[in-house]
Amino acid sequence: MRGKGKAVELAHWLEEHHPAQIGEPEFASLRADLAPVSESYLRKLLRECGVPLDPMVEGVRQGTFAELEATLLRLLAEYESADAVRRMAVRRLVITAKEHARLAARNPAKRADKEEMILWLTTWLENPPVFREWLAIRRKRGQTTFPRGSAGGK
Repeated sequence: MRGKGKAVELAHWLEEHHPAQIGEPEFASLRADLAPVSESYLRKLLRECGVPLDPMVEGVRQGTFAELEATLLRLLAEYESADAVRRMAVRRLVITAKEHARLAARNPAKRADKEEMILWLTTWLENPPVFREWLAIRRKRGQTTFPRGSAGGK
């Protein structure tokens, strides 16, 4: 099967290179070595491999609200320490995640969680430095479902 083929290729790459962390250079190398492979599928495989990922490689995780919060906060740190070009790259990751959440929200079983996630992503995009405080206020007021056990699946 094709998906298993890429996973096997990734396992071989990891055995050969033994990276302590997967950063952007390793991600670019993997995209070339495993081509053709989409960024999103490669990120999925890397998230499952157990090697620590740079925030720009990990991207925005939406499996749970805890993952969403953690990855948005890591990207916020990246954003706050970046120059204008780098900030745009971070924003592109969050915009892509928002598009994926919108697609997932079409599923009635996931709609409520994904709409909440879209709100988080939109707030992050509108004013990243305010996101941390905004989320704390929402929690304090009971306006968010996190962390009441909702998986918020993709």
